[in-house]
Amino acid sequence: MTDQVAAHYYGGGGLADAIADSLRSAGKDLDELKAADLATVDEFHIRGRKATLELAGRMMLSRDSRVLDIGSGLGGPARTVAEEYGCHVTGLDLTQAFCDAAATLSDWVELGERVAFQQGDATDLPFADNHFDAAMTIHAAMNIAAKDKVYEQARRVLKPAGVFAAYDVLQGEGGDVLYPAPWARDPAISHLATPEEMQSLLADAGFKILEIRDSTEESQSWFEAMTARMAKSGPPPVTFQVFLGGEFPEMARNLVRNLTERRIRTVSYICQA
Repeated sequence: MTDQVAAHYYGGGGLADAIADSLRSAGKDLDELKAADLATVDEFHIRGRKATLELAGRMMLSRDSRVLDIGSGLGGPARTVAEEYGCHVTGLDLTQAFCDAAATLSDWVELGERVAFQQGDATDLPFADNHFDAAMTIHAAMNIAAKDKVYEQARRVLKPAGVFAAYDVLQGEGGDVLYPAPWARDPAISHLATPEEMQSLLADAGFKILEIRDSTEESQSWFEAMTARMAKSGPPPVTFQVFLGGEFPEMARNLVRNLTERRIRTVSYICQA
């Protein structure tokens, strides 16, 4: 199953080169890039960089914080947090191609010393107990059936009273999810929890849930605004299509319908170890 998930996000390799080519074609100077310039491709979750900043703002971070990003992808959220708070972020992702590209993109925006990325399994984290001050996972658990292990592992590597933030796509009340979707081309690698199941999973892992925020309506509005902008001025220079391929437009259409019909919900949780 992990091989299927990695294959879904692989994109044929050479991700950093493909992103660089797209940026140059749009007239961007790689020597002048800021982290925000990469947000249309490296913040691979609903509401993008805005959602990352909102989540991080609730995590009680400081310059001294050591943060873990579980399912770090191309490293967008890790870089955003490191840039905004001056802390160090370690990203872990199942897909080696993402880890390699994340490191390259971080060097482009001069954040390579504040972030690090390594390949690994979220259900068996390669870190010592009580190692991190905070941890987050953003749109990663949808591909993991053994969510109980993910949250138990997150709890294990956090220091006492450390903060854990989870922001994910959950199963809604509107019916079965329509595929292909950005996280899965078919149901085989899609494992969505319901909001009720999420609360139980987090509590069973030993977390105290401090805050729950359902952002489904905001997510729908975000997509509507993005669609309007693209209709007026065209797509941004580089998008998720660079690693999801030609099916991405259909995935995006299905995602909007899934949100509109409440087949999915976007919900975040702030917890304490």
